[in-house]
Amino acid sequence: MSRIKNTFAALAAQGKKGLIPFITAGDPNPEQTVEFMHALAKGGADVIELGVPFSDPMADGPVIQRSSERALARGVTLKSVLADVKRFRESDDKTPVVLMSYANPIERMGADAFAKAAKEAGVDGVLVVDYPPEEAENFGQAMRAAGIDPIFLLAPTSTDERIAAVGKIASGYVYYVSLKGVTGSANLDVSSIASKIPAIKSHVPLPIGVGFGIRDAQTARAVADAVADAADAVVMGSRLVQLLEEAPPATAAASLTSFIAEIRQALDAAK
Repeated sequence: MSRIKNTFAALAAQGKKGLIPFITAGDPNPEQTVEFMHALAKGGADVIELGVPFSDPMADGPVIQRSSERALARGVTLKSVLADVKRFRESDDKTPVVLMSYANPIERMGADAFAKAAKEAGVDGVLVVDYPPEEAENFGQAMRAAGIDPIFLLAPTSTDERIAAVGKIASGYVYYVSLKGVTGSANLDVSSIASKIPAIKSHVPLPIGVGFGIRDAQTARAVADAVADAADAVVMGSRLVQLLEEAPPATAAASLTSFIAEIRQALDAAK
């Protein structure tokens, strides 16, 4: 059983919602990425999404775009991100790590070479923003053959056909983008989330993480309350990236741990 599957099984047994934070690898300082990953795990992260910086994003808002630009300027690459995961695994063999990327870096390395390198590094899942499920069957097979979960996005605009296509190829969990727009948007409508998730679960027999627009403990708890009987986790990224952008380097990891611990407490207090 994969780390991701084990994690969600344990959460379900405890009646808890998962917490999936995102940070961009290499930002604001490449030397601190592994430290930040440990800080997230210490604060209560159940799965860590690690962003592979990319120059031409389509789903990322301005906060994460800036983080990618800073990381790329410091020489961060897909290979260096995999090296970070490998270093993280030296002292944490439990917390699942999911790479969030775009197709270009993976295509440049080659899907088979990437699958091999990701497995050796200790990656548990890969979410490629611009791989539509209808065109990712071979990629999904390569990932699963390496013991890596291919994870996909679904949105409020996803049709039943698209949801069914994701259900045929995805594993680990699916990431439901709870609003129309880019990451970091503020117009989160929690009432609309619960109405969409049952349709997703009718086609996708996997845990569902809800993201985009979750910025603090209040919104995290509101989402958890709204989807108490449907979604399995909340995903948050832009607020964490902003925290690292603003925090002094010496205290950034501690600030990350404290913030995640606050979110974890809010989720555990949800109905």
